Amino acid sequence: MANKDTIFSAPIDKIGDFTFDERVAEVFPDMIQRSVPGYSNIISAIGMLAERFAKPHSHVYDLGCSLGAATLSMRRHIQQEGCKIIAVDNSAAMVERCKLHINAYRSDTPVEVVEADIRHIDIDNASVVVLNFTLQFLSPEDRLVLLQKIHDGLRPGGILIVSEKYVFDDEQAHELLIDLHHDFKRANGYSELEISQKRSAIENVMRPDSIESHRTRFSDVGFATSEVWFQCFNFGSMFAIK
Repeated sequence: MANKDTIFSAPIDKIGDFTFDERVAEVFPDMIQRSVPGYSNIISAIGMLAERFAKPHSHVYDLGCSLGAATLSMRRHIQQEGCKIIAVDNSAAMVERCKLHINAYRSDTPVEVVEADIRHIDIDNASVVVLNFTLQFLSPEDRLVLLQKIHDGLRPGGILIVSEKYVFDDEQAHELLIDLHHDFKRANGYSELEISQKRSAIENVMRPDSIESHRTRFSDVGFATSEVWFQCFNFGSMFAIK
């Protein structure tokens, strides 16, 4: 059973920026399930998409892999010979636990877990690339550079899957979706204090984009098509195909 997330349950005098440290890694499965609507559906469908798009003797990348949920989902589904999954995260605490999770399950598809900055990873011979709630933590100027590198490293017909929190231009719709997200967190047992302190901690390190901004960037770097394939409140996932 996952450890319960109580990181923001007590009043904090000075709230610092949110980091994926040892404390977060320890409670991450509980935190993500109770904070991100539709997370389980996204993880399951990433595996299905990988099964469809993974090519023999190609690389599959999970960039910002955290504890390896998307990696494990893809490894369960990929049937192609010679595929290798490369899972990357810059948090030592996440990488350590990710390796334990990966090693707990046997599979014909090898996984390499790498502790590194995803901006410095070479993308080569890729058929599938996943950014699962990762891009929003990069500076806006780094996002286009990374997406260009991913596009250039994908085989023709390869897929990029990008899950994110979204912002919306219409103020009324934007506020309603934020309120619904907070209702979701309350329904999952988070207190008003926890919701408020977590929001304060994360607002300086996570800067979400609109769906339209994502579409524009995908087009700018050369993807042939892109679409939202899942959305729940202000969270969702898109694909872009080369």
